[in-house]
Amino acid sequence: MHRTTIMLPEDLRQRAVRKAQEMGISLGEFMRNCAEKELKAEKKGKHKRKERDPFFADEEVWTGPAPRDGSINIDKYLYDDEDEA
Repeated sequence: MHRTTIMLPEDLRQRAVRKAQEMGISLGEFMRNCAEKELKAEKKGKHKRKERDPFFADEEVWTGPAPRDGSINIDKYLYDDEDEA
């Protein structure tokens, strides 16, 4: 075996320690089991991929002309209806 150090948020570490104790195994064994389970699922194609967040999925970039006051008057440009005037 190879010794590895990992950083865990305190709440995650505490939950993992509790779960390992419930199972009657060491934290190291618990972490190895979790890693093995995750890697086997990925290899078998059973790993569920998270859907991409639509907010970050938009990769379009506008390269045309834009108003210089766009950030100040964004609501005007997005929501004002010019036909109502």
